[in-house]
Amino acid sequence: MLSTPFFRHFNTNGLVHSIREHLLIYMFVMGKRRQREGPLKAILWIAGAMALDLQWVSVHAAGVRLESPWDALLPGLGVFGAAFLLSWGAELAQLEIPQALALSFLALIAVLPEYAVDIYFAWTAGKDPAYVHFALANMTGSNRLLIGLGWPVVILAYWWKTRKTRIVLEPSHSIEISALLLATIYSLVLPLKGSLSPVDSLFFIGIYAVYVLRASQAHVKEPELEGPTEFIGSWPVTWRRLATILLFCVAGYTIYIAAEPFAEGLLTTGRNFGIEEFILVQWLAPLASESPEFIVAVIFALRALPGLSFGTLVSSKVNQWTLLVGMLPLAFSFSLGGLGAMHLDPRQTEEVFLTSAQSLFAVAVIANFRFSLKEALILLVLFSTQLFFFSSVVRYAYAVAYFALALGIIVFSPGQRGGLRSLLQGMMYFLLMRKQK
Repeated sequence: MLSTPFFRHFNTNGLVHSIREHLLIYMFVMGKRRQREGPLKAILWIAGAMALDLQWVSVHAAGVRLESPWDALLPGLGVFGAAFLLSWGAELAQLEIPQALALSFLALIAVLPEYAVDIYFAWTAGKDPAYVHFALANMTGSNRLLIGLGWPVVILAYWWKTRKTRIVLEPSHSIEISALLLATIYSLVLPLKGSLSPVDSLFFIGIYAVYVLRASQAHVKEPELEGPTEFIGSWPVTWRRLATILLFCVAGYTIYIAAEPFAEGLLTTGRNFGIEEFILVQWLAPLASESPEFIVAVIFALRALPGLSFGTLVSSKVNQWTLLVGMLPLAFSFSLGGLGAMHLDPRQTEEVFLTSAQSLFAVAVIANFRFSLKEALILLVLFSTQLFFFSSVVRYAYAVAYFALALGIIVFSPGQRGGLRSLLQGMMYFLLMRKQK
């Protein structure tokens, strides 16, 4: 009797019903677990970054005298933690202001630790000319690191997540790319005249001011937050804003008290271990201060938001290639007690020229508002291999290679050529403060 079709059908339905009930219970339990784990993970991230900051605040308040390499490591960890707090604060700012402006703000805030270290070197150079060497080393290193390592890492992360080999930028990014093109063209003047002066500051800071003003005219767009920012973003408006201010205050104070000991600690470490100070300042300091920014961009890429990810790093490049460069001679002049130019020696001239050449090639690559995996690998190989050569002849050869590749793209790629033509037109609109149609 139990083998009749009726009972077979009845038993099967009962089994399906039972399985369905168990699946619903499992999904409910797992959902509750994720709800619990989400805030917990966010709290752990915030607590970890705060701990990195507070360890240095405590050491500084206690007046403890540290030996090398701790005199560089502990303030460096403070700067590292502060960069995370600043990045989260800037992401939360997207809830209040237009996304284009928020991205420029995020880019500025994310590289604030880099600014603090470099401006310290420039300020000290007003009293000790030897520090001009370090200020320009840090500036050129941070700019080349951003394009040569940061841009490729983003598309590699996006490819690993989606297996897509190309990032397409929205037309709104023409503001950043036009500003980057204009600053790059002007930067080629610096190696020719052999100095970085307050006159150059007016030009570079002027580009940045127009860029921010143009970005502020964009429409407000609801951001996609995750992790700590999603956790804080879910709070009531008043508490969210207070938390955002707290993030900025803790990070800003940490950077203020850590910039000088971190910079000086790096120099001391170089001397003690026989490492060239120029190399430490040019590569290790920017890598430490900008790594949280890279992590934020990679997180965007892994969330399949390549536009936000790559757009953040393009904005960061505009920040560093305009405002940071423009601030150096001003800090130098204030320390000097009067207007003065930072004169470039042969090595500094070579570094600035190479940085300008890389920037021009990067603009040519993204002139069509696309960035491919192949182009990323070319940027990565050119950047990584140049680190092994210290000969001026070889490094000038790399600069020539960048120029040749940029010219090749313009000549043989109709898409990039048309994009560059549009960028040049956009640059004129950018300068005239008009909206491009």
